[in-house]
Amino acid sequence: MTSIRNALNNAATTLVSFDGAMFESELLLAHLLKKSRTWLHTWPERELSKAELHAFKVLVERRLKGEPSAYITGEREFWSLSLHVTADTLIPRPESELLVELALAHIPHDQPCNIADLGTGSGAIALAIASERPQSHIVAVDLSAAALTVAEGNRNRHALSNVTLIQGDWLTPLNRDSFRVIVSNPPYICEDDRHLNQGDLPFEPRSALVAMENGLRDIRRIITSSRERLDIDGWLLIEHGYDQSLDVMQLFKAHGYHNITTHQDLSGQPRVVAGQHHPTDS
Repeated sequence: MTSIRNALNNAATTLVSFDGAMFESELLLAHLLKKSRTWLHTWPERELSKAELHAFKVLVERRLKGEPSAYITGEREFWSLSLHVTADTLIPRPESELLVELALAHIPHDQPCNIADLGTGSGAIALAIASERPQSHIVAVDLSAAALTVAEGNRNRHALSNVTLIQGDWLTPLNRDSFRVIVSNPPYICEDDRHLNQGDLPFEPRSALVAMENGLRDIRRIITSSRERLDIDGWLLIEHGYDQSLDVMQLFKAHGYHNITTHQDLSGQPRVVAGQHHPTDS
């Protein structure tokens, strides 16, 4: 028989090439046992059955082959919300919480606002905003029907009735509605970027990662179409690649946005550009 402690130590040794090997091991075992990581630390001497140990080794082997833990467990936490994720959606990342934080700064607590999240995927950004601004109505758009099914499950799971999910291409399905804030984490990786073969990226949907025109095609489309869909004084916020800040800021400027700012993520990399529809534009 093997204890939880020994099973975790063995798994961490197997996954030593991964950052946070012990954390990864704990996630997988906690998922298998349907317990929390805290529970594992509380009962380290609890022995695993042969069936449990075999099943754990299978999960570790899947991770060793590169499959993301989030896809193995079907879960990822984002903005304190536990979200279901599948291979039809990007894995929500801590860097994208910056987009939520910046959006919330422009959304009042005490009055209703219309917000759009373009390319919602699992619904992470839309649902995080909805949880913090219950008086606002968030429209979450994605071209992928499979991704919207995942987002719908997450919306229902957290009972966030102020989110509407719509299938379509960026702003196209939203008629002539206007919004206080439009946010997007669109595809922005170049087709030949070496990072596409690293980490979790080979397992994630390529259509949600890669954009033509040096990774800027979808960003350009969103910037172009969003300005006329913003309320007076409304804001557009777009997540982008670590080396795209200057190009994205220039696109904002070329299309008449004001108060254009760039913002760094947790690792100090430029990650989000924000711009405002100024009253003098009307």
